[in-house]
Amino acid sequence: MGRLAVRGNLIVDREVREDWILICEDGVIAQAGPWRGEAADLRVAGGYVAPGYVDVHVHGAGGCDVMDASEAALARIAQTLATHGVTGFLATTLTADLDSLTEVLRMCRVFARRPSPGAALLGVHLEGPWISPDYKGAQNPDFIVDPTLADARVLLWAAGGLLRIVTLAPERPGAGAVIGYLRSRGIRVSAGHTGATWEEMKEAARCGVSQVTHCFNAMRGFHHREPGVVGAAMMHGEWTVELIADGVHVHPGAMALLYRAKGADRIALVSDAMRAAGMPDGDYHLGGFAVTVRGGAARLPDGTLAGSTLTLDRAVQHMVRLCGVPVAEAVAMASEVPARAAGCGHRKGRLAAGYDADFVVLDQDLRVERTFIAGAEVQRVDW
Repeated sequence: MGRLAVRGNLIVDREVREDWILICEDGVIAQAGPWRGEAADLRVAGGYVAPGYVDVHVHGAGGCDVMDASEAALARIAQTLATHGVTGFLATTLTADLDSLTEVLRMCRVFARRPSPGAALLGVHLEGPWISPDYKGAQNPDFIVDPTLADARVLLWAAGGLLRIVTLAPERPGAGAVIGYLRSRGIRVSAGHTGATWEEMKEAARCGVSQVTHCFNAMRGFHHREPGVVGAAMMHGEWTVELIADGVHVHPGAMALLYRAKGADRIALVSDAMRAAGMPDGDYHLGGFAVTVRGGAARLPDGTLAGSTLTLDRAVQHMVRLCGVPVAEAVAMASEVPARAAGCGHRKGRLAAGYDADFVVLDQDLRVERTFIAGAEVQRVDW
């Protein structure tokens, strides 16, 4: 891989550092500091050099879905994500039967062992089947079940060490024991697709829940006499919350409110993208359901939102333009914070010595111009 030096405005530790240099050696960052006359292989003028984005909640892109359970599908997803500045992602499942989920997890293990043509598969985010049927969103209710230790053990074994996040409804019978089991094995548990009350969320926190999945969506909302899941997400300052910042799933005013309540350090921008991300409007499918995409919004026939077509580069742009978040903080929400949630914050999500040389070149409008993974540029694709 050799040596690569990039000079420009670096986003380092949530600050824009003007005229700095990033030096990468053999796929790792050796230096990120003020430019002092060193020769640069790449000069970025006018834009930014930012840490590579990490998407911890993405179902698909480029016409493919994680649940397709094929290497070709995962490769196309990885390539599409890289075009939008994502250098690592968690393959995210949908509610399905146990056999289907174990096959998806097996295929993720196979794919993760081989060189990726795009963003690296950093692990798996298991969303469902342990969710609330009342807050299922676009998940298939036929496969929703209560969490059990037996099923948790099967899925953990099938993932082969790749399981990083599990989304579940903590009010479901048996959830407390499963949360404790997962936490004891280093897996982050996130409350999502849930109708949990304030008191049930307090118990969930005691059991080990430390994150909230796509905050505001598919959960009990805030009420002054029952703060619910949203109230608990705001109140627990140590919890990380996912946010689908497309302006469709969440109103920009609510996005700004969440930022004021949580700060940049606890918001992980996610796409929650389905297979239509990076594709034109049209008819698609998700988890066996027909989905229509119009104006970039994906919906079931009854109007229910069915994932999104958002990409993380646009999510960053929306936080800056719609909510007034400083550029460096918005970038951190798409890089440093989700990398930490994925369990790889010690090596990804920052431009710092010793970290993987994953970075993205942005223009002044935060559009992705070039993506580098392990110091090598990824070829852009348009399907």
